[in-house]
Amino acid sequence: MIVREPRVVSPYRALLAAVPVREDVVRVAGSETHVWTYDPPGGEEARVTVVAVHGFRGDHHGLEPVVAHLTGVRVVMPDLPGFGESTPLDGEHSVAAYAAWLRELVAALGLGPDVVVLGHSFGSIVASAAVAGGLRASRLVLVNPIAAPALSGPRGVLTQLAVAYYKAGAALPEAAGQSVLRNAAVVRITSLAMVKTHDRELRRWIHDQHDSYFSRFADRRVVLDAFRASVSSDVSTYAADVGVPTLLVAADRDDITALPAQHVLQGLFPDARLVVVEGVGHLIHYEKPREAAASIEEFLA
Repeated sequence: MIVREPRVVSPYRALLAAVPVREDVVRVAGSETHVWTYDPPGGEEARVTVVAVHGFRGDHHGLEPVVAHLTGVRVVMPDLPGFGESTPLDGEHSVAAYAAWLRELVAALGLGPDVVVLGHSFGSIVASAAVAGGLRASRLVLVNPIAAPALSGPRGVLTQLAVAYYKAGAALPEAAGQSVLRNAAVVRITSLAMVKTHDRELRRWIHDQHDSYFSRFADRRVVLDAFRASVSSDVSTYAADVGVPTLLVAADRDDITALPAQHVLQGLFPDARLVVVEGVGHLIHYEKPREAAASIEEFLA
């Protein structure tokens, strides 16, 4: 695994510094899963616990800006198996396998049926599949949900290019494939394609976050499995079987899932509320974490 430490100071550092956090390791589904627990600052008692699942190729750092803006909420956030600090699962890293892992993790942590499940991007698919498959939760929150097949999104051509890129990474010899999949230029191109803010310092920090954390996957098999899972499924597959109130936090400029698809997705859930954050794309958690946190708190209240 390549580890590059961040070089740009987070604009949310003061808020994050006030949040008590601890790291634990739980063995689930063959994975040594690293889990971070964020408690409310100032010794405040948490009124609810949220289990948060990050997106493809990221790790728990990505959702920390949203955590920093929440009040009275305990957030339990693992690195997905095979990414960040967590070791891979036994077997394939499919949506079904990740959903089963999440159900087992919640049980292993002793979290009761009042837990709230949150997922961002690819994590929205995993979270939805887990709840639809029997994870007992009180509510579901999806940030930048993948509402429709990625290949049909506003930038379907870019997704096709991504498919070709990952196929090349799979076809090459091991060392060359690893090099292609961890290529810094490709990471930066991906980051540039997603960022929408015109704030230069915020853009610089976002790019540094991607440079630091997007290549922290265990091996080629894991990232190829997870990519196939991310483009072969979406939240709409599981929506009808989610029997808890659901919040969709969508963006009006998301290039992966167009806003009309989010309205369609809302109608597929038995009970769903849609909040649209304006002026942002697929990086709500980086560019508009305050707005995301406010929507989540209102939903939980």
